[in-house]
Amino acid sequence: MSTQWLKPYMPRSLYVRAALILVLPVIVLLLVVGIAFLQRHLEDVTSQMTRAASREVNLVTGAMAEAETQQQALAAIRPDLAALEMQVRFLGINEEPDIGRRRWYDFIAPQVETDLRANLPDLIAVALPSSQEARLYLPTHLGTLQLTFDRRRLSPAAPHQLIVTMVFFAIIMTSISFLYMRNQLRPITRLANAAQAFGRGRIEPYSPSGAIEVRAAGNAFLDMRARIERQMEQRTLMLSGVSHDLRTPLTRLKLGLSMLPEEEAAPLQQDVTEMQALLDAFLDFSRGAADGATEEVHPEAFVRQIVDDARRAGYEADLVSVEGQGTVMLRPTAIRRAVENLIGNAVRYGTKADVSLSLNPKSLRIRVEDDGPGIPADQRTEAVKPFTRLDPARNQNQGSGVGLGLAIVADIARAHGGTLRLAKSERLGGLCADIIIGR
Repeated sequence: MSTQWLKPYMPRSLYVRAALILVLPVIVLLLVVGIAFLQRHLEDVTSQMTRAASREVNLVTGAMAEAETQQQALAAIRPDLAALEMQVRFLGINEEPDIGRRRWYDFIAPQVETDLRANLPDLIAVALPSSQEARLYLPTHLGTLQLTFDRRRLSPAAPHQLIVTMVFFAIIMTSISFLYMRNQLRPITRLANAAQAFGRGRIEPYSPSGAIEVRAAGNAFLDMRARIERQMEQRTLMLSGVSHDLRTPLTRLKLGLSMLPEEEAAPLQQDVTEMQALLDAFLDFSRGAADGATEEVHPEAFVRQIVDDARRAGYEADLVSVEGQGTVMLRPTAIRRAVENLIGNAVRYGTKADVSLSLNPKSLRIRVEDDGPGIPADQRTEAVKPFTRLDPARNQNQGSGVGLGLAIVADIARAHGGTLRLAKSERLGGLCADIIIGR
């Protein structure tokens, strides 16, 4: 049988699922035991006791059937009252039965009253004010008779004690289990937080703890994190070497070309410039988000500074809207490179770049919009792949490009645990690029 329909209604948190697994059997056990006790034991015993008490009441009322006055009736039944441990009196002419209020936790009282009315059809009223007293009001030819006797002759004493005891100990044991479960889940939460922080470019102190399986997962995570850090360090060293080794011959080429006549050196100078641009773009892409450590950044001031720098560089860029306040842990150098790439693309393919910022408790969004030709929906997935060049119509009169601009932005966003989303700008009609980073 498929259980897919049940998944939307199940809790997603491990703590809540564990709590449900813990509490649900306890509740079911209490219900089963409570129902079995009430129906199979308590109700049967109560029925037997009420039948016995009803026979005694019939004995008392039968003994006074031939009495002509209330005094004669009381005298006739007095010997039986001592043996039955009952008290009897007749109500006055204008006196009403004193029923009183029933205790709210006396859940067996309704059955007692039902059984008494079944065994004593002429019963006027039943009063069960406490666990020590029961009063029955019966009609006779001499007036309304009130019989008072011990309530424990109608049902077991304090029948709710078993239910209260079960609930009390269930709460105590469940609370202890919750404390133990929380201690067991805490190492998993710490591991999840450390993995999430590492995915967003932050290194948080973590040491494995908890059960054997959780410790094994923690040690595997530490090994994986160490390997990734070594690979990033090796890549940084390799890129430093590549940068040095390639820039040196390029510099010599530029120096040599500067000594040639301008007409002869112009084509070669253009080739060297393109090689320099290719090298810079490749190094930026390979470096990704590895530059610098994460810092606590005020997004509004940070993005405003980037826009101001772009404007001073001759780009038509504006910060059009800011929503939310707070700080975010970012690698400022990498995020600056990503936003500058988006602004550069917006100005290259359009005439201006509108930047907006939105910050909420869950995420940070940096949006760059332009009025250029945009990117068709069926090409947006390819646009973020390295060395991908789109339709030549988009690149017309805009230079050859390298095909790494959006790939660098997507890589930086992923390194912060976020994503790059491309869409059509509703405001300007061109491309809308969103860098979305979780907090």
